[in-house]
Amino acid sequence: MRPQVVFAHGIRTSATMWRAQIEHLDALGIDSTAVDLPGHGRRMDETFTLEGAFETIDRAVTDAATRGPVLLVAHSMGGLVSIEYVGRETKPPVDAFIAAGCTSIPRGVGLRLYRALSRGFDRLPRRGQWLTDLVLDRTLPPETRADFGAGGYAYDAQDVALRSLSVLDLMAALRRIDVPTWFVNGQWDQLRLNERLFTSLVPHAQLIVVPRTSHLITAMRPRVFNAVIDVALSTMAERGSASE
Repeated sequence: MRPQVVFAHGIRTSATMWRAQIEHLDALGIDSTAVDLPGHGRRMDETFTLEGAFETIDRAVTDAATRGPVLLVAHSMGGLVSIEYVGRETKPPVDAFIAAGCTSIPRGVGLRLYRALSRGFDRLPRRGQWLTDLVLDRTLPPETRADFGAGGYAYDAQDVALRSLSVLDLMAALRRIDVPTWFVNGQWDQLRLNERLFTSLVPHAQLIVVPRTSHLITAMRPRVFNAVIDVALSTMAERGSASE
């Protein structure tokens, strides 16, 4: 059975953020699925809920698992939701896990500040899209510049999604993760705050920090991130061979 890769995107963006990774896997002959979470991408007319996000990821993972071992790759908000998912007491069929830009506990002052900033941007002309475009133009390479916004920006889902994250019990979930795991952060990622704690709680976890890289690591350093995926796939193959 061939390995399968499932991608879960971050807040405001959509499945389109994974274009560079999907093309890389296509070239290797590896099947992948990138989901749109509720309220995002092709599902922008829906309301974001944690239950809907869990169901979306589980549906994609369960389907992929019928064809081969599954690598779940998730970023930012999708990463936080996926930590809770992979760390369920009833183990989902995930064989390896890459969590990017999501090593911060979404509670307290930090979350309140993030929500306040987001609401402030919403009050700007065009909801601050001009500033988003300026930052992306200056930080992302031309090959991936359009990927984050290709599926539209889910501004309406942002605050409800951020508020929902506060109920996640990440500390308990992290302790239950028992598959090879890679936490991947950019050096300048604002969500690096608890990266050492997260890594220490997962027995088979490794922390990778990419120099001179922002929170948008998958698009800012696509080849580096693809190399991490290659390592995860090789690890899955080695574990599969050892169990035969």
